[in-house]
Amino acid sequence: MPKDLREILKEAQNSRELQANHRDRFENRLQKLHTTKKGSSFFFLKIAASIVVVLGLSYGIFNLGNENEVIGDPDETTNTISLSSVSPEMKQIEDYYVAAINYEIASLEITPENQVVLDDYLEKIGKLADDYIRLNTELSTKGINEKTINALITNLQLRLQLLLQLKDTLNEMKISKNEENENVTI
Repeated sequence: MPKDLREILKEAQNSRELQANHRDRFENRLQKLHTTKKGSSFFFLKIAASIVVVLGLSYGIFNLGNENEVIGDPDETTNTISLSSVSPEMKQIEDYYVAAINYEIASLEITPENQVVLDDYLEKIGKLADDYIRLNTELSTKGINEKTINALITNLQLRLQLLLQLKDTLNEMKISKNEENENVTI
């Protein structure tokens, strides 16, 4: 015949007793959790990331206002053609990638341990940004062509891929560091 669930729980409670030092161990663990040092450096990293986002958005807004900026001599009548001025679809593509790139840069956690890796990736991304400017100039001087437009889109994709690789690398470094710390504390 099936037993009542209440009876089973009462039997389980009566048959199970806690160890004598259970309360002390529990309080010690709580104290350790409470006294662990919170990273105050992350506060400054959050502020730095916020500043990067604001600067990126300001730069983007400023460039939207200066879309038809004159290149070279002010007397020349050639206007700068960018990917966003080719078509509304290209503007959407460029805006998407620029926003994603700025978001990924802003979300990076900078620590002394990952500074070397971060600098290496950011140098590569900087070179791609320089190439992007050169391609925009080429688009203005040679006119709109499929090859240059594809190169501009590929450049944006590569920069985003590099940032995602950087984020993965930083996460792996963080995980391995945490594992090392756990092994040391054990």
